Amino acid sequence: MAEQYQSREERRKKLQQQKAKQKPKKKSRGLLKKIFLSLVAFGIICIIAGVGTFAYLVKDAPPLDPKLLKDPIPSKVLDKNGDLITEVGAVNREYVNYKDIPPVVENAILATEDYRFYKHHGIDPIRFAGAVLANFQRGFGAEGGSTITQQVVKNAFLTNKKTLSRKVQEAWLAFQLEQKYTKHQIFEMYVNKVLVGGNNYGIATAAKVYYGKELNELNLAEAAQIAGMPQSPNNYNPFTHPDLAEKRRNIVLSLMYQHGYITKKQMDEAKKVSVKDTVLKPKDRKINDKPFDSFVDAVIDEVKENTDFDIMTDGLTIHTTLDKNAQEHVYNLLNSKDIPYPDDQFQAGIVLLDTKTGEIRAIGGGRNQKVQRGFNYAIDTRRQPGSTIKPVLDYAPAIEYLNWGTYQMIEDKPITYSTGKKFGNWDQSYKGAMTIRTALQLSRNSPAVQTLQKVGLVKAKNFAKGIGIPLKEIYESYAIGGFGGKTVGVSPLEMAGAYSAFGNNGVYTKPHAVTKIELRDGTVISLAPEPKVAMKDSTAFMITDMLKSVLEYPGTGVRAKVPGLPIAGKTGTTNYTDEEISKWHIPSRSAVPDAWFTGYTTNYTASIWTGYKDRSTPILAVGDNQRIAQLIFKDLMAYVSKDIDTPDFTMPSSVQKVRIEKGSMPPVLASEYTPSSQVDIEYALKGHAPRTVSQKYYKLDSPTNLAASYDETTNSIAVTWSYKNTNESVTFDVSDGKKHYTAQDNKITLPAEPGKIYKITVVAISGSKKSDPVTISITVPKTAKDNQPGNENNNGNGNETGNNNGNQNENGSGNGTGNENGNDNGNGTGNGNGTGNGNGNVNENNNGHNNGNSDGQDPTAPPENSDSNG
Repeated sequence: MAEQYQSREERRKKLQQQKAKQKPKKKSRGLLKKIFLSLVAFGIICIIAGVGTFAYLVKDAPPLDPKLLKDPIPSKVLDKNGDLITEVGAVNREYVNYKDIPPVVENAILATEDYRFYKHHGIDPIRFAGAVLANFQRGFGAEGGSTITQQVVKNAFLTNKKTLSRKVQEAWLAFQLEQKYTKHQIFEMYVNKVLVGGNNYGIATAAKVYYGKELNELNLAEAAQIAGMPQSPNNYNPFTHPDLAEKRRNIVLSLMYQHGYITKKQMDEAKKVSVKDTVLKPKDRKINDKPFDSFVDAVIDEVKENTDFDIMTDGLTIHTTLDKNAQEHVYNLLNSKDIPYPDDQFQAGIVLLDTKTGEIRAIGGGRNQKVQRGFNYAIDTRRQPGSTIKPVLDYAPAIEYLNWGTYQMIEDKPITYSTGKKFGNWDQSYKGAMTIRTALQLSRNSPAVQTLQKVGLVKAKNFAKGIGIPLKEIYESYAIGGFGGKTVGVSPLEMAGAYSAFGNNGVYTKPHAVTKIELRDGTVISLAPEPKVAMKDSTAFMITDMLKSVLEYPGTGVRAKVPGLPIAGKTGTTNYTDEEISKWHIPSRSAVPDAWFTGYTTNYTASIWTGYKDRSTPILAVGDNQRIAQLIFKDLMAYVSKDIDTPDFTMPSSVQKVRIEKGSMPPVLASEYTPSSQVDIEYALKGHAPRTVSQKYYKLDSPTNLAASYDETTNSIAVTWSYKNTNESVTFDVSDGKKHYTAQDNKITLPAEPGKIYKITVVAISGSKKSDPVTISITVPKTAKDNQPGNENNNGNGNETGNNNGNQNENGSGNGTGNENGNDNGNGTGNGNGTGNGNGNVNENNNGHNNGNSDGQDPTAPPENSDSNG
């Protein structure tokens, strides 16, 4: 029914209102249309941009070279002279065809790496999303995002760089690969290309290496273990890390159950199998008789650490620092019967560096190694360093930051840690005050801890890190090498690097085995690290000079000494705790878990660790067991130093030589009068040497003008002398040869006995200081009644007064008998000097003249004054 209006006007207004309501609807529809068109345009732009970006990123993708898909290109390793050592990647590959891959192995790989492999075309968005979710749910590494096809492409054509361009290229090449090859062919490529530890490639190779089986002989647990290795082959190596290998295997078993390849019962039973108990035992493994393998270990690690290249497949030419002769000698040393190794299980790790450059010349990875790339005791081990850490953590920081000299005194005594715990030397004996040189030479522990306390833990830690000792934390017990906590220990490689900085004037260069890498297209990439100043040259020199004392008696490193070769070095042993002794039934407290020696010349630095694989096996104090590291060092250093000049370490201009009086505390300079036996030649940083000169042995000036005369009236000897004025209070010690007298003035009267000869000595004294003595001789005459005519014996020595009056002609010797004729009527003196022996006649005329012509001293000659060093 039509709407009724009262008038035309009412109808007109109503129509206007309806039109007004309809206008917004038109505007709304127009806005939606604009938005839709904009989105379509934006989508088109994004598609165009995406296609353009994709095209740009894949334009540099390498072609699918069938040769690279089938056979990897080995890398060449050259020694320091550019001669070929070996090729890495060309061996240890057991190729297997797809038809010979057992289902249990294929299922384990599919469940772990790509369970939708047979459903996608090279890339799998569902797989990628599932991997992300799995990593969140079960932890990183539960599943990988790349398909098997993508992994084949990456291993064959691309690097391991995680960049957008590489992932886009990987996806593009994976799609192409799926167009050219069947799924079975691609799967075959994968199982033969994957790295399964060391220099071993391919799943079939892994079965032989780890289980000694053909691929089709593997059971479920073994297949799962091998299938899980490619993600991190060295970490999941069942020989070196059986616990990690077993955890990874169990993840693979869980994935196989999850994706329906095995039942829960099969999974549970396989998880009960011990990886450690099922892999080949050491005696059944392939013996490694190649002397360069330990060095190649370091090469592989450096290339992996510093580049994205795969040394096994990328066809690199690697220039290294290896000295072939030194490496062969190290290998022979580890297997030599000339070194008294206690048994075949006893291990050693050896590193030889060039002191100036940090270049590794040789590495000894261990004794009786049964597999290629087994555990490398030179670079992989982390053991407590014992006293070899003392120069690094204690004394060098003290010299560097506190300006100590090598003469700095410190008391060997019981001390207390900042925690309140008491600390003492291992032998519970203490030697009192000593220099830090002596403390290091004798390897005393208490002075080392006290030194660290004075330096401060933070400064000591930073100093150690600056020369390559990676401390994560530090405690006072670290002063003597008792590492623990996060910092479990150090390797011989790290210790050698630290000591080489001392031998290189304080300049540290990280030890390295690779100098440069040459790619197949001729591109050369340098890998040599830059040297850096880690300490003052004064610190390096003073530590070096102190460490030279360690190899001198009574130092702890005398067995490492090479005659004629200037060597600095340090021994180190570690101890068992009371709990370890009880837990492991250690037979003696003299047994140790580790024994070290690290030392250097101006040319070479070597660090040697010895011990057993497990800390629970002790090195007994039998024979030279705990000194084998020293014996190895001595042999190696003598070998590499023959036929070359090895100059001594040179004192830098920042250091001054000082004469220190022994035992002075605080140290004082020796005076010119200090006996040489009481002087130590030490070193100080210029401007920081002691200024005080010792007064202990200081000598006063000697008396002068010493004279002695006999007084017949008092029957005594009057002794006089002169002495210059002095501000010191001086007394005089006077000796007549029998008795000592003290005089305050410059004279003294001594009792005399007729007919005796007296040797009178005078010494000036002030406190502990003395002068050199001065001496005079005097002969006291006999009494008058004894002076009668007759025979006279003349000894020719002394000062003698006679009563002869007249002329005397005397010929003869001082030690002889003369016949004297004449009259004793006056007082006269005769002067004669000589030392002859014989008889002579004395004719005396009383004419008042006396001519003496004798080889003996006339008894009436006046006394002589003499200054002598008695």
